[in-house]
Amino acid sequence: MKISSHLLYLLPLAMGIGIAMTIQTAINSQLREYLYSPLQAALFSFLVGTIVLAFMVFFQSAEKPDFSSFAQIPWYLWLGGCLGVYAISISIYTAPKLGFLSLSGLIIFGQILMSMVFDHFGLLGTEKTPINWQRLLGGVVIFIGVLLTFQR
Repeated sequence: MKISSHLLYLLPLAMGIGIAMTIQTAINSQLREYLYSPLQAALFSFLVGTIVLAFMVFFQSAEKPDFSSFAQIPWYLWLGGCLGVYAISISIYTAPKLGFLSLSGLIIFGQILMSMVFDHFGLLGTEKTPINWQRLLGGVVIFIGVLLTFQR
């Protein structure tokens, strides 16, 4: 991949996801202290997020789907919300026990592992990119780094 002005624009945006996820996990973990379970904290977080998204969609200029459009969506595309519930709820539960660095490392390693599988097999419309020794080595190095984060 060549370094271009477009790439330099995308790098901080992508890194911002990691920053936002860490802050979100910290906030949601503290929110759990005011509620009675990680699921209740996740529900509150999703409720606020849904309200924000509703305002953003309402004011965007893109055409809005009608109810019949939703019936045409393949069943497996509805699973994204379920995966979000898993990710947020489990991060609220595990962050105080693992620490943010170890949790983030495990999340990143899980993303890398699954990304290699998706790329290798071209799952869900991704372009096929076979697993090679460089990609595998990168995953192993990150896993070793994650193991090192458990040393306190």
